[in-house]
Amino acid sequence: MFQFREEFECYLAKYLDKLSTVPLLKEAMEYSALDGGKRIRPLLAFAGGQLSSASNQALLPIAAAIEMIHCYSLVHDDLPAMDDDDFRRGKPSNHKAYDEATAILVGDALLTEAFALLTHDENFTAETKVELLKMLSTASGALGMIKGQFLDMQAEQKPVTLEELQEIHNNKTGALIKASIMMGYIAGQNQSQESLQSLATFAQKVGLMFQIQDDILDATSSSEVLGKSAGKDAEQEKATYVNLLGIETAQDYMQKLNAEALALLTPFQTNADPLKALTLYVIERQN
Repeated sequence: MFQFREEFECYLAKYLDKLSTVPLLKEAMEYSALDGGKRIRPLLAFAGGQLSSASNQALLPIAAAIEMIHCYSLVHDDLPAMDDDDFRRGKPSNHKAYDEATAILVGDALLTEAFALLTHDENFTAETKVELLKMLSTASGALGMIKGQFLDMQAEQKPVTLEELQEIHNNKTGALIKASIMMGYIAGQNQSQESLQSLATFAQKVGLMFQIQDDILDATSSSEVLGKSAGKDAEQEKATYVNLLGIETAQDYMQKLNAEALALLTPFQTNADPLKALTLYVIERQN
């Protein structure tokens, strides 16, 4: 996985560097897309691809497209009209390093380039491109991430049920995580319809686990460790697993989801080792 991450960083940097656009816009795009982060979604795409013996050459454009979507969402989330956060990944948010208008356009550009990258890539047949684009657009649009973000904003300062909270985060966080694993998987050759369904259920559980750990870290960690403002959820009275269940019960629920998720990987045997390792990282990470 570490080798793939190095390849991924080089691939994304080269792709953005080759863009023939306004230099300042490209600089601002690179500021938010190339500053590290956990890269969990590209790594999940890689791990999903291992299940179907996909090549790194096929997985790199998928990973880059997904990460550009994720980075765009972070740039927009940090804006004053949204989560209003001055820091991201240990440095000033894009709108603080540049300005709000630039940050909006950076997000728009990263979103659009994600689809352009997949459309023009020559690793895939036309049929596979359609499937990849369908998955990515569904996960990132009004049926996925944007839906979840909107529901999250509506739920501020309001009581929510566990079912409502899961609907928010199956979309806001889980949709793109699920797409990462599934897109990586369909980039390979060794697939089955039964495996697709099991993997989709697994990926949904991983998305929820990721969000639960995020909520726990926001309540228990520091801004220095997180690389962004800690305690924002409580300050903005957001609907979180910690607020709804308490820290200990949220941790127990995450462990329950983890056990259920890992059981779904049994049919994949040794090819699932990278995905198992990332699943463990999701619940043990500190930022």
